[in-house]
Amino acid sequence: MTVIKKADFIDSIEQSLQYISYYHPKDFIDAMAVAYEKEQSAAAKDAIAQILINSRMSAEGKRPLCQDTGIVTCFVKVGMQVQWDSDLTVQQMVDEGVRRAYNNPDNPLRASIVADPAGKRLNTKDNTPAVVHQELVAGDKVEVMIAAKGGGSENKSKMVMLNPSDDIAEWVEKTLPTMGAGWCPPGMLGIGIGGTAEKAAVMAKESLMEPCDIHELIEKGADNAEEALRLDIFNRCNGTGIGAQGLGGVTTVLDIKIKSAPTHAASKPVVMIPNCAATRHAHFHLDGTGPAELAPPSLEDWPQVTWEVGENVRRVNLDTLKREDMLTWQSGDTVLLSGKILTGRDAAHKRIQGLLESGEGLPEGVDFTDKFIYYVGPVDPVGDEVVGPAGPTTSTRMDKFTDMMLEQTGLMGMIGKAERGPATVASIKQHKAVYLMAVGGAAYLVAKAIKKSRVVAFEDLGMEAIYEFEVKDMPVTVAVDSNGVNAHQTGPAVWKINLAKEA
Repeated sequence: MTVIKKADFIDSIEQSLQYISYYHPKDFIDAMAVAYEKEQSAAAKDAIAQILINSRMSAEGKRPLCQDTGIVTCFVKVGMQVQWDSDLTVQQMVDEGVRRAYNNPDNPLRASIVADPAGKRLNTKDNTPAVVHQELVAGDKVEVMIAAKGGGSENKSKMVMLNPSDDIAEWVEKTLPTMGAGWCPPGMLGIGIGGTAEKAAVMAKESLMEPCDIHELIEKGADNAEEALRLDIFNRCNGTGIGAQGLGGVTTVLDIKIKSAPTHAASKPVVMIPNCAATRHAHFHLDGTGPAELAPPSLEDWPQVTWEVGENVRRVNLDTLKREDMLTWQSGDTVLLSGKILTGRDAAHKRIQGLLESGEGLPEGVDFTDKFIYYVGPVDPVGDEVVGPAGPTTSTRMDKFTDMMLEQTGLMGMIGKAERGPATVASIKQHKAVYLMAVGGAAYLVAKAIKKSRVVAFEDLGMEAIYEFEVKDMPVTVAVDSNGVNAHQTGPAVWKINLAKEA
């Protein structure tokens, strides 16, 4: 009988969550490095470079890879010969580890969990509770697989009940483009097949805990139907031309993972869950001898990638920018922003809408006239930081507010990640505004461009408050220009044709 102490389990949860907040798994870095070398699209290669540089910076600085430090998902497999020395349940011990990890003063992680999800949606302040899956297995050890999953990728999960004769790869190929770029490709796709609807979802999530090894599978070839399906889906997905950050390119997925279970003869449940460019997970065992030990990776594991300003990059002073100046910006251009920007995301937009509808108007000190808004919820700063990691959040969530913001507040442009919907693109064109895209998965790199930060409104919303940032050479891409030309449509369309020609 193995005795697992409460303190060892909680310490292991805490340490693993801190570890994965700033260390990518080595297999993921290797896969991203391969993608960087293969990439032919300039925009996609630039995005991958920023992700890799951000990854190394986070490892060196021990600060989060992404501002969205995730909802914690934990798979706990308990050996039948294990005895707990604890007055807490497994769920309670995981939650205590989460609480300590996310409130760590040296590297505080953003609390993103809200209770009463169908009602008031109040932040729990410590990122608890975690989602815990428990299983009794043979043996005398405890196996833990733990991940921190960002909302942008989790929101793109897809589920379908196929007919037994339907082609799974065909469904994935058809469905992937509908997911947009909010899941921050390139990343992994986890696919659960069989069982029942909820079983397929759990298997899809658990498959994402496995290492990237598709290139080894390509070299050896498929030995069974499941491996053949992985290769088929991998090739089909990368043939879409969606590319890094949805800008068009060679690599859209780094790997395809599949877990399956027997199912009803009349059923074929399939769930697909993406992992973003901030893939974060750890795997450890406890045998009663103490907490888990997670060895830090060597900085030599990261490729030597540099990101340099190209000749055609446009430097912009936001404090003196005029609307007519933006008319020459073209979709796909790289722009370096300097000056003042305001921030705001879901909760701030909803509150602004209420204030405008009531006639009360914007809070004192908040003026969006000829300003840019950045969709972000930053991590709290530590030490001499102005702000913690501050990468963009998914812009499509703000689509329903965009026409209001452009019509009623004088807003000139927006900064976020991923695509905008057709109605929003039309509104941007109508108002001669622009939408700029920062790289999702490069939050620490982006934060280095922020030189000053202060809360100007809605302080009670925490990370969703309105901040004023003063930035210096913040790198962005023109995703939708003032003529409504959309890089998230033109880029993938071009690369889908290019890849078809090469096939």
